[in-house]
Parts: sequence; structure tokens; C-alpha cells
Amino acid sequence: MPRRDVVVIGASAGGVEALTTVVGRLPERLPAAVFVVLHVPSHGRSLLARVLGRHANLAVAGACDGDPVTPGRISVAPTDHHLMLSDGRVRVVRWPRENGHRPAIDVLFRSAASSYGPRVVGVLLSGLLDDGTSGLAAIKQRGGLAVVQDQADAMFPDMPRSALRNVDLDHVLPLDAIGPALERLVDEDGDAHADAAWQARGGDALRPKGAIGPLPLDGRRVRGGRSAAVRPDGRPGRRG
Repeated sequence: MPRRDVVVIGASAGGVEALTTVVGRLPERLPAAVFVVLHVPSHGRSLLARVLGRHANLAVAGACDGDPVTPGRISVAPTDHHLMLSDGRVRVVRWPRENGHRPAIDVLFRSAASSYGPRVVGVLLSGLLDDGTSGLAAIKQRGGLAVVQDQADAMFPDMPRSALRNVDLDHVLPLDAIGPALERLVDEDGDAHADAAWQARGGDALRPKGAIGPLPLDGRRVRGGRSAAVRPDGRPGRRG
């Protein structure tokens, strides 16, 4: 049975404050690789890795294409590029915007779900609109866990609220509780039933034939969002 060893975190407006709180509560020897997407302007250089590094007990760095997925490290999406996971490696790609953003949270979450299934814990924090909702649903469909910041605790509650309305969440937590909860969750084995189903479908080699989303698996956004077709490798396709 696989252990949960991949944590993906998405945030938007109000996300810097939320992220510093979460990473500051993670232990120094967390046995999981952590990946972060924050909506940032497409121009200039992101200082998020440096900011988080001042608060984190783990090593923090900007993600680089081809890096191995490494436990005990926080990798941050660079400016104007999507962050993905594929075949044990980090992918940094400049594909079309999704949900109006590059990097987009859903791109990271879908790729993690496709590659790692029940080994993934997805975390959605403060932000506007609904990026991250269909990605969290993909994580759930592949046997992973979905964690969302309590909307009453979020500086901007749109993203947590959208997930609450559309995804069968495992944990809805105040910000201060998310870091300690992640420490516990990554120290647990994945659900046995989810793992059996995952292995029956081909395990880590599985690649979705269409988009991964909550309703139905046709590459469409959940209610309230834009329609966005997705290619088998998780790359955004032509919009419908």
C-alpha cells in the first residue's frame, strides 16, 4: 500500500500569508515532496520561494524542469509557467493559460492525480474564483485526499467555497491546523480500497483518456468556471 508522499498546494489572493503559515508548521523531516502554485503576475520574477524559505523548516526552491520529485523539499511554480508532475519528474511548461492563469492550480493538481493517485494530498487555500476545484476532484477520483482551508478563515473565500460546493472533501480546516494535519496525513498509508482500485487501473502508469474533473470526465470545468478541454497528458486543449 503506498504512503502519501506528494503534497500539492494551491493559493491565489491572500495566498502568501496562508502559505507562510502552512509551510511554517511543517516539520523539518517531512517524508513528502511539496509543490506550490500561487497565482502571480506574468511579468517579473517571483520572490515566493525566498519568502517561504524564511518561514519553512524544509528546503524551498523554484521548480526547474526535469528535477526529480524529492521528499523533504518545497518546489514553487515559476512566473508565467505551469508546474506539473510526470514520471517522477518535475515539468515546467509554458502552455496556454487555464482559468485565466499561468501557473494554474488545476494543472498541477491534475498531473499529480494522474501520476501518483492515492499518494497525493491536495490542499486549496485562500483565493478568488474557482481554480483548483476540478483539480481537487481529480485527486479524489484517483484515491487521494482533499484538504481545504475553512472559508470562514480565508482572507478570500471563493476558492475554498467552490471546492466545498463541488468536491467530496476529506478535511476543512482553519489555516493554523493545516500544517500539523499534513504532518499526520503523510505519515499514514493510503486507503486500502482506493489503492486496490488504483492498482487495478494500472497504478502510476495510468494516464486519463480525457480530462479529469468532477462532472463528467469530458474536460469541462465545474459550474461557475470556464470550459476547458484537456489533452491526455493533462495539457489544456481547445476551449469549448
